[in-house]
Amino acid sequence: MSLLDALSGASPLGGSLSGGSPLSGEPTAQECSRAGCRATAAWAIGWRNPKIHTADRVKVWVACDEHVAFLREFLSARDFPLAVAPFGTVPDAASLSPFGSTTI
Repeated sequence: MSLLDALSGASPLGGSLSGGSPLSGEPTAQECSRAGCRATAAWAIGWRNPKIHTADRVKVWVACDEHVAFLREFLSARDFPLAVAPFGTVPDAASLSPFGSTTI
């Protein structure tokens, strides 16, 4: 692979490393964010780490039905403000709470 290919995100096996392809080992936007899970996401979990993120910053993990509670508890145990919404909905900064509100 050339330096140009590496910088452009091309995979030596074909495809792209940046698009969440199966070749990259990274989840696609529709796969659960739980490590090792490739189930289809049903939930969006918006969160931020107040120690390093500004109040308007929201990171989003997606979760399948099986792992939404696990991921929510993982973030909640760290006192991160969060919100859970159906997949396709992106929680905004105003919806985050320390208790992990759920929007359905």
